[in-house]
Amino acid sequence: MSEGKGWIWGIVVVAVLALGGWLYYAHQRALHLASIHAPGETAAGAIANAPQHYSIEHVRGAPAAASSAPLPALNDDAAIVNALAALPGGEGLRALLKPRALIQHIVATVNALPDRSLGSDVLPVHHPKGAFLVNTHGGQTTISLDNDARYAPYMRVIEAIPTPVLVAWYVHFYPLFQQAYQQLGYPHGYFNDRLIAVIDNLLATPDRATLPKLVAGKNGMWDYADPALQSLSIGQRTMLRIGAADSATIKAKLRAIRADLVGQPLPPR
Repeated sequence: MSEGKGWIWGIVVVAVLALGGWLYYAHQRALHLASIHAPGETAAGAIANAPQHYSIEHVRGAPAAASSAPLPALNDDAAIVNALAALPGGEGLRALLKPRALIQHIVATVNALPDRSLGSDVLPVHHPKGAFLVNTHGGQTTISLDNDARYAPYMRVIEAIPTPVLVAWYVHFYPLFQQAYQQLGYPHGYFNDRLIAVIDNLLATPDRATLPKLVAGKNGMWDYADPALQSLSIGQRTMLRIGAADSATIKAKLRAIRADLVGQPLPPR
C-alpha cells in the first residue's frame, strides 16, 4: 500500500464512489499500483463473485416516474454529471468528479476494491489536495489526523446526499452500469451483485481504536507494519487508513445503501 489515497463511489453510490476514488488516493497516492487485474483475479481475503442474486428490479422505493425518463448514452458524461450534481446535496460533487467515462470508471473502481491494488487511471474523482501526512514518534510511524482536512469536501458530499435519493439515481441509471460492467470483461455478470459483494467486503473491515502503524516500503511508499493488515484488499486497507469518525460515517452510509438495495439491513456483527 502506499502513501496516500481515497471513494467511492466506491461505488455507484457516492459513498462508494468516494471510497473507491478519493479515499484510495488520499491515503495511498505514492503507491506504485498495478493496473486493474484481469476479471476474476482477487487478493487473499478478498471476495469471489457474489453467489446470491440481487435483482435491481426489486429494489424498494425505486420511483416509477423516474424509471420512465430517458437515459443518456453511456459516454454522455455531461448528462450523467449533471444528473448527479442535481441531486439534493450534490452541489459539491461536480468539482470532485473526473468527467470522462464516468460510469465506466466507477464500475472499474468498485470492481477492483476487493483486489490487492487499484489502477490510478480508473479513479472517477480527483485526488485530494495537499500532501499525505504521517507522524513519527518513538520510532513508530502512523497516519496524521491532519489528513482529515483533505478529505472534508468528499465527506461533505457523502453526508449531504440522502441515501434514498442516491439509490433511486443508481436504480434509474442501472442499465448504464450493467453495460459498463459487461464491457469491462463480464459479459454474463450482474453488476448489482458485485456491488453488494464489494460493500460487504468493505463493511467487513475491522474497526480499530487507533491508526495502524506504518513502515517504509519501496519507492517511497508506506506499508502496514502488520502483515495481516497489509494482506487485506485495497478497499479494506483504505478503510483502515481514514480516521475513526470518517470510517464510521462511510460504513453507516454503506449499510444504508445496502439495506435499500437488498430490502433488509445486515444482521448485527
